[in-house]
Amino acid sequence: MLTLDKFEEAAKKVKEVTTPTPLVYSDYLSRQCGGRVYLKPENMQLTGAYKVRGAYYKTCTLSEEERDRGLITASAGNHAQGVAYAASRFHCKAVIVMPTTTPLIKVNRTKNLGAEVILRGDVYDESCAYALELAEKHGYTFIHPFDDLTVATGQGTIAMEIFQDLPLVEYILVPIGGGGLATGVSTLAKLLNPKIQVIGVEPAGANCAQVSIRSGKVTTLPAVHTIADGTAVKTPGEKIFPYLAKNLDDIITVEDDELITAFLDMVENHKMIVENSGLLTVAALRHLDVKGKRVACILSGGNMDVITMSSVVQQGLILRDRIFTISVLLPDKPGELSRVSGILAEMNGNVIRLQHNQFITTNRSDAVELRITLEAFGTEHKQQIIERLTEKGYRPREVQAAL
Repeated sequence: MLTLDKFEEAAKKVKEVTTPTPLVYSDYLSRQCGGRVYLKPENMQLTGAYKVRGAYYKTCTLSEEERDRGLITASAGNHAQGVAYAASRFHCKAVIVMPTTTPLIKVNRTKNLGAEVILRGDVYDESCAYALELAEKHGYTFIHPFDDLTVATGQGTIAMEIFQDLPLVEYILVPIGGGGLATGVSTLAKLLNPKIQVIGVEPAGANCAQVSIRSGKVTTLPAVHTIADGTAVKTPGEKIFPYLAKNLDDIITVEDDELITAFLDMVENHKMIVENSGLLTVAALRHLDVKGKRVACILSGGNMDVITMSSVVQQGLILRDRIFTISVLLPDKPGELSRVSGILAEMNGNVIRLQHNQFITTNRSDAVELRITLEAFGTEHKQQIIERLTEKGYRPREVQAAL
């Protein structure tokens, strides 16, 4: 059972290893949705995510004999670091099985905490199956990343801290992968205030909890497709499912493109790096009517590798029409490139890349294709540039942005 006594015990324990993450008021997001939005920045934890809470509390409750056998888990990265860190505090062995698609930063950080890392499977579920095999073979103590009530209790301490910072909170938005965080947060939140609204948020391409709750039973998705690797789970937890079904007021989903633009919002307006799974709650604000409400969004983690970050930023700029590419056909004669450049300068379009192809056709009147990748202020500015080129007799055609 998840009880207030257990949550209070867990809250005392996790303070031994967690960094304080007081709520941050977001003026930007509040203006966007009309509510009063506060961010719970668990991306600022020592291990880069909230997972250290459940992993450490679970390890504290194990017997010395269970810890001495060594700990093993499966994780896409954040729980891995939590277990590795907990093991280092108790000076015991940790073996972590991670999907082969896990970002390198999560793999290296887990290794740096002293754990043995094994890459196995394309998604978490396949990694978990192998970890269970190893646990049985070698006698390791398995710590499930989400389908464990003790782990969920540790994660739920986030809700206690939210209430301490914002006693009158009306909405809590929580990411869902396997459901451990949502179980702990929603259960404690309802114990503290039965009227509060707790909304779970999943990637549209990995909505196992939403499908399961709608069908009334734990359901496995045939596949998952999302850039939110930390929540790319096919099956929610069996043990925690009743708590999810009882305490979540709703589950909504967001598309990957929404996570990409949410990343830009966090970087530009809050100077924070938040991984894709951690951005689910921010992206979800656009789907909810929270005008005049006090809302807490849990940013579950910030472990994103630089290559992924670069790709997300570039794609986000394209989605926001702040970078775009157009193709125009020019007569093959001197001065035409200068004319186009003059128009772009007049419209404050910043040229990022220019491709000049004289061999597009044998027709000398339209013999040169000019592909221009531009930086603009947004959709309105982009349209103004395209309209001005059209007015000047060019026929600009938008093509896939080249970066």
